[in-house]
Amino acid sequence: MDLDRVECIPSSDGIEEDVHLLHQYPSKPHSGGGGGVVAAVISPSTSVHELLECPVCTNSMYPPIHQCHNGHTLCSTCKTRVHNRCPTCRQELGDIRCLALEKVAESLELPCRYCSLGCPDIFPYYSKLKHEAQCNFRPYTCPYAGSECSVVGDIPFLVSHLRDDHKVDMHSGCTFNHRYVKSNPREVENATWMLTVFNCFGQYFCLHFEAFQLGMAPVYMAFLRFMGDENEARNYSYSLEVGANGRKLIWEGTPRSVRDSHKKVRDSHDGLIIQRNMALFFSGGDRKELKLRVTGRIWKEQQNPDNGVCIPNLCS
Repeated sequence: MDLDRVECIPSSDGIEEDVHLLHQYPSKPHSGGGGGVVAAVISPSTSVHELLECPVCTNSMYPPIHQCHNGHTLCSTCKTRVHNRCPTCRQELGDIRCLALEKVAESLELPCRYCSLGCPDIFPYYSKLKHEAQCNFRPYTCPYAGSECSVVGDIPFLVSHLRDDHKVDMHSGCTFNHRYVKSNPREVENATWMLTVFNCFGQYFCLHFEAFQLGMAPVYMAFLRFMGDENEARNYSYSLEVGANGRKLIWEGTPRSVRDSHKKVRDSHDGLIIQRNMALFFSGGDRKELKLRVTGRIWKEQQNPDNGVCIPNLCS
């Protein structure tokens, strides 16, 4: 991320403080760079697999499987896309189902398409698609917000991608102290986006801070996402605090997985929300410049072996 100025200065409580000048996000998507992008890994290994591949979208076909009068097949989604013309022989398509191919598919058992990423399971043909949509080994999408980035990959690859392509700030440790500065706090069109990645407990977390319109007024929101699956995210908790002039707002919660889109988390208001008037009050001065200091901590919930109660394991 191209910032006007980023600097780390010591704060009075000993926690490193990052100063970020907020800016408008780029209007063009970031390039995903070179290798590391994950594609489908299952190649047809038999003629049966080839027959079950749609000639238009190249995806596996599921009922209803359509065919033309000459026997060429395609999936139901692509049938509407080709304007009722066979993509192979250009003959007009009717409403003929290829029942024989559908029956053949019922007898197949195939590995998950993410087997090369670690998934060991084998599935009946018609169950494979449902599993792949929820497979824990499926690649993650880039968690960067503010641009339509289509890059996918595993967590180590995405961490490198965020650092190298999006120029995201990387930090180690489970506590943070950021000061966000914006010269005109009333401007939230082309909303302001900030992302910082933390390496903590051997895992990676994304701290988001942004402005967006809620009703008729802008608000500011900070929240944390875990770079991993939802069941792992539940092992961690975090707190966020913002305040000044004898007042403070505190948020405590469980980080959401990056499987949940940035928009989904934001629209659910699952994080620290600061109304504009309160944000200006915290900023002090003439209320014409936003200066918000957000501090936070990430900790891991550990199981107490004596009574089974979760106790916090605070990172030093």
